[in-house]
Amino acid sequence: MKIEDAIQQKQFVSEFQKAHINVLFTASFLNQKTLKALKPFQISPQQFNILRILRGRHPQPASVKLLTEKMIDKTSNASRLVEKLRAKGLVAREASDDDRRKVDVQITKAGLELLEKASVAIERMIQNYGTSISSEEAGVLNGLLDKLRGK
Repeated sequence: MKIEDAIQQKQFVSEFQKAHINVLFTASFLNQKTLKALKPFQISPQQFNILRILRGRHPQPASVKLLTEKMIDKTSNASRLVEKLRAKGLVAREASDDDRRKVDVQITKAGLELLEKASVAIERMIQNYGTSISSEEAGVLNGLLDKLRGK
């Protein structure tokens, strides 16, 4: 569906404005799909992101600062998200051996198991994009988005 039809706006000030609105609208669309895919696992996209970061570092821990730096959504409150994951038994927190003020976060076995199942659901969702755009088109889109953020 064209952005003009999706938001019922026929004219834009420029192609740049149209692209800006289109990217924002598409990001929201993809976020809603991600929320739906993660709903059975009772985790948010931001919590999923933290679990993926921790899995990538496993068995080494990560500081909350490192999680914040690596997160897709830089506005998220990583400390609050970690606490919610800890309450669900998906991560463990402990004071760092190096610096008592720093908290080390590690993914638990339960976190790894849930992440594996959630990752399958997300991958299934992502593979459905193949019915809309080709792998080559996805590559072009990636290049354009990287170029847009490059400035």
